[in-house]
Amino acid sequence: MTPDIGPVPDRGLLTYREFFKVLFKYQLGGILMEVKKEVLEGNKVKLEVEIESDRVDEALEQAYRQVVKDVEIPGFRKGKAPRKIIEQRFGEEVLHKDALDILIPKGYSEAVEEADIEPIDQPDIEDFYISKGEPATFTAIVEVKPEVELGDYKGLGIEKEDTAVKDEEIVQRLEKMQDEHSQLVTAEREELQEGDFAIIDFTGYVDGEEFPGGSAEEYSLEIGSGSFIPGFEEQLIGMKVGEEKSVEVTFPEDYHADDLAGADASFDVLLKEIKVKERPELDDDFAKEASDFETMEELRVSIEEELAEQKENSAENNFREELIKKASENAEVNMTDTLVDEQLDQMFQRLSQSISQQGMDVEDYLGYMGMDEEGWREQNKETASERAKELLVLEAIAEVEDIEVTDEEIEEEVNEIAEMHDQDPEQIKAILQMQGQLSQLTEDIRRQKTIDFLIENN
Repeated sequence: MTPDIGPVPDRGLLTYREFFKVLFKYQLGGILMEVKKEVLEGNKVKLEVEIESDRVDEALEQAYRQVVKDVEIPGFRKGKAPRKIIEQRFGEEVLHKDALDILIPKGYSEAVEEADIEPIDQPDIEDFYISKGEPATFTAIVEVKPEVELGDYKGLGIEKEDTAVKDEEIVQRLEKMQDEHSQLVTAEREELQEGDFAIIDFTGYVDGEEFPGGSAEEYSLEIGSGSFIPGFEEQLIGMKVGEEKSVEVTFPEDYHADDLAGADASFDVLLKEIKVKERPELDDDFAKEASDFETMEELRVSIEEELAEQKENSAENNFREELIKKASENAEVNMTDTLVDEQLDQMFQRLSQSISQQGMDVEDYLGYMGMDEEGWREQNKETASERAKELLVLEAIAEVEDIEVTDEEIEEEVNEIAEMHDQDPEQIKAILQMQGQLSQLTEDIRRQKTIDFLIENN
């Protein structure tokens, strides 16, 4: 039932986001008399909550002290009218909403603890009842964290990738360094070949009309790079310096410019020059010029060590991911849209931050990729579901295996963060507590310990 409080300002019941503000403002002790728990479909739980009558009367008195500030009654200064006068004039129900705003957050919090559930969304508060001298009641329906039925997570038989560095990998790195230190020089031959750099002038036409961005002069195009419209580069092979040619192509259907996507086009092309890469010799002089080493042997050893470290890190990361993935695949979880959406929110936030650091707007980036945020979320929904399930599975394993985080481990992590940012550890800890991130840090450490457990028991 919804109490009618007449002309007194209608504040309405508190939102879920305001619950904790109330808990801090009103230091109420335990207020529950009884909690009945009913498991519903869709990972939801119904809590029928009853609150002690003494606590109800305390809340009504606190509500009076709030309401009286906004009420003007002839014969009394504003904010000084006695409670009895206010109740006589407006009815006892005038205090009910504010009292419920005080009682429900605390009652809900205690009910959640009593029922031993983990909500993952805001509750729907229904059927609330309050009256002076009587227990107050309300019903809360809330989605809870889904249960995890673990499968095998030990002895999964996953092997780490081979991290031995092959000679051809070293050669490829050296050749890349060669390319980076190469110079383009004019070719002695007249005929264009694959791998050459063609210096061209071109003008593009669609339906016989030039289109914006379709013309350039002295344009350097590496033949075979695939950087131009499909079919364009291949038609230039065999051209001679000074030769003109008409090239016919079709723009891809997913071309970023909508007015050109799928359109047939022709380009008038003039080949002005052919250039080739002149690569330096791989000798000691090259090592001195391209690195901090004096000899090629020292450079090769350095490259081998760097590749070995990269491959080891990559193999370790892939190994851990495969263990988590396999343990998750072996488990049964009734995944909820709420957790998937939460994971999508986090993924999109990380994407936005990454794009922003590159000086771009995420909407512009998505537009260039031919989608909006809704399309991105739909495309990444399956990945988000997998990640959400993996987190639940790791948490369930930690529970079964009694994996906990010690105060010393938290202090060690805080010290590392402080050292990284050149800050005082106590200051970092205070910031984490103020931002409510200390519990998240603890969860991260516990998750990492659980992954280490999987590795040790593989």
